[in-house]
Amino acid sequence: MPNQSVKHLLLAATLLLLFRPAPAQITAPKAAQPPVPDLILTGGKIFTADPAKPYAQALAVRGDRILAVGSTAEVSKLAGPRTRRLDLRGRTVVPGINDAHTHLPPGHPLGHFFDFPKAEMIAGPSPAQVLDTLAALARRVPPGTWLEGEVGLAVLKSPQVRRAELDRVAPNHPVLLRTPWGHGSVVNSAALKLLRLSDTDATPLGGNMERQPNGGPLTGLLTEYADWTPRQALHGQLPDATWTRLLKSYGDECLRFGITSVQDMADALPPAQMERVVRAAGLPIRHRIMPFPMTTPRGINHQEWTRVNKNPAPLARVEGVKYILDATPLEGGALMRHAYPGRPGWYGRLNFPVDTVRLILRTAFRSSQPLMLHISGDSTASLVLRLMSELGDDATWRKKRVRFEHGAGVAADLQPRAQALGVVIVQNPSHFINAALDPQHGAPAALHGSFRSLLESGIPFALGSDGPSNPYLNILFACTLADPKEALTREQAVRAYTAGASYAEFQEQQKGTLAPGKLADLAVLSQDIFTVPLPALPGTVSELTMVGGKVVYEAVPVAKKR
Repeated sequence: MPNQSVKHLLLAATLLLLFRPAPAQITAPKAAQPPVPDLILTGGKIFTADPAKPYAQALAVRGDRILAVGSTAEVSKLAGPRTRRLDLRGRTVVPGINDAHTHLPPGHPLGHFFDFPKAEMIAGPSPAQVLDTLAALARRVPPGTWLEGEVGLAVLKSPQVRRAELDRVAPNHPVLLRTPWGHGSVVNSAALKLLRLSDTDATPLGGNMERQPNGGPLTGLLTEYADWTPRQALHGQLPDATWTRLLKSYGDECLRFGITSVQDMADALPPAQMERVVRAAGLPIRHRIMPFPMTTPRGINHQEWTRVNKNPAPLARVEGVKYILDATPLEGGALMRHAYPGRPGWYGRLNFPVDTVRLILRTAFRSSQPLMLHISGDSTASLVLRLMSELGDDATWRKKRVRFEHGAGVAADLQPRAQALGVVIVQNPSHFINAALDPQHGAPAALHGSFRSLLESGIPFALGSDGPSNPYLNILFACTLADPKEALTREQAVRAYTAGASYAEFQEQQKGTLAPGKLADLAVLSQDIFTVPLPALPGTVSELTMVGGKVVYEAVPVAKKR
């Protein structure tokens, strides 16, 4: 029996060994495969706008984002069998230009537009030239057609070019004479009727309607909100199709310049019409619309903008609010701390009472909506900085990024306070190329452009056009200011037009530099804007413009291979 038991135990052990489950196979985890780009651009000079690493040779795009930036060898290794390759052949690439200050739609669609040579753009044509031109046009342009012309200070300041004289030379045509810088117009009786203005109307807040002595009839000179409010209503009477065509044409121009984002001070159209036109135009670029509320004699009209869709088109958004606190030094409207040369006792003026400015700032401190303020004079800048300090703490204001549009009045003594409050300055280079900013022409020397000193003080700084939309012309202006100490380098100017402009709209995490994870918004330029002679800069165009990883414009096909 004992031997039998041993046999059974041995048999059981043998069966266990024979039928034991095989050990699990242990496999090493597969290494994560790097994402394959849809597109790579190699063999070029890529300006990233990142001061830490400003230049690279190549860039990879996947979907709507940048996947990698580096050398041609590094980026080429990422390509897969389906990756599209673009050989830049030494071309220069920049982040998509972001115009931080423009007004859309552009154009003069009222009727017959006429202009004069720009040799003296600020002084403009003489009163006699304008009246003679209008008389000639009135004889050959059909009655009832608008006659709209650009004039300068010579007409704006002349009592000889007012409603009565315009009625005499063009009695059967509505006439609108406006300054190219947008502050001041002169109209005749027919135009006043179409603008729905009468001699008994009260003046809207923030504007001025010049009258004959002792409160008599209107002379036809309209300034600030008294000019913009009725003109916006007049524009609203034109068909949407007219403005849609102009906006589409503007979008095409942007693509040819490599502009991929625009920030629009929306004053041209009534808000509801602006929404319709933007939707119909379907711009292929990013369009930030900043509400610009008009005024009535009772106050500021915010209601129209509350009913507007905040995303009227796929690449458009409505955000923020803008007010114009003073005019410009050209016509003597910027509020200054010192009197204007040749005008003893005249310091300019605020458009709004101080209490209204205080209310605007208090509302902004409590609101999530960004605030843009047109500020030209150093006294206006000083006032706003003081009120901001009284109304809230620096840390909260820094989060608001209150923008001073133009901001020429942020003088050296005001810059530390502006920097502490987080103020963003948006400058416009074309404003600083005219002789009218010379004290001999009646404008304070304090308003020569401050560019480099603002950067060096640590104030966030951006560039926008507010004039000619060609960014390379504006870069030329920024690099050749009258004061060489304030002129920017080309890299600084491009950075202000890209990274700085993106910061000014709270989008620096999404765009403005060419870095992994950012939106693939970029332009391949026709020449190297960092090395060509300065006078050649305005001739620059984009040969390929990309928005969100999509090639939306290609002038001459860049060399391609698969």
